[in-house]
Amino acid sequence: MKINPTNKPYLNPYQKQMQNQPMKQSNQQSDKVEISNKAKAMQESNTIEKARQDHVQSIKQQVQDGEYDVDLKKTAEKLLEFYRG
Repeated sequence: MKINPTNKPYLNPYQKQMQNQPMKQSNQQSDKVEISNKAKAMQESNTIEKARQDHVQSIKQQVQDGEYDVDLKKTAEKLLEFYRG
């Protein structure tokens, strides 16, 4: 008894269709991040804020230790400058 093979092309049309299609090359895209100017400014302001906090903390420590000295002449000049406009 002879058994005929079952992988005839008409039995599996999907396989034939896949063989006839050219292999598609996948377009590899790289991720790209753009940071807006506003976000950059916010990040910079956070850095400035940290420096300001450090400066204020330093002055507080000097006041507590009794080492903070105020320049009265400079303070008076700034007050006059402020009120004169």
